[in-house]
Amino acid sequence: MHDTVTIVGNVATDPTLGRTASGIPVTNFRLASTHRRFDDATQTWIDVATNWYSVAAFRQLAEHAKVSLRSGDSVIVTGRMKIRAWENNGKQGTSVDIDADVIGHDLRWGTTAYRRSARSTPDQKERGRVEDGDDAPPASSRREPADVDTSWADRDAVPGPDRELVDQSSPSARLTF
Repeated sequence: MHDTVTIVGNVATDPTLGRTASGIPVTNFRLASTHRRFDDATQTWIDVATNWYSVAAFRQLAEHAKVSLRSGDSVIVTGRMKIRAWENNGKQGTSVDIDADVIGHDLRWGTTAYRRSARSTPDQKERGRVEDGDDAPPASSRREPADVDTSWADRDAVPGPDRELVDQSSPSARLTF
């Protein structure tokens, strides 16, 4: 039986990329999810318990996870959970595994720069004809929402330290990075 779960936690081990017996890319890492609570007596937050998960990502998600994730990153993982018993050298235990469908950085704790990669069909891969933007919708179908003014920012630029952006629709609104 498989349950779909979403776990928020920290990457505990650097992801490793391998291949299944049939050649499918797979990236594995451990995920730690620590539960906290506020202690009224000490007026501080305390760690209560940490749950550990073994995460596996396959195919293109595996390749992206290997390039994007590092130990210590705050992430959100959604996938199919499996609980299994294990035995090794006379020791027994239970493992909670997640076959990831989606992995993303938790933007509450940091920033990330997203870069869309080109998709390819098996035929394009064989002929080596994958180009950036092959998976992008035609220019005529791309549009910004009508109520969003993006004229104040270069959409491809990432603000650097001490760089200020001014929202043209509200001169008093300034964002400093």
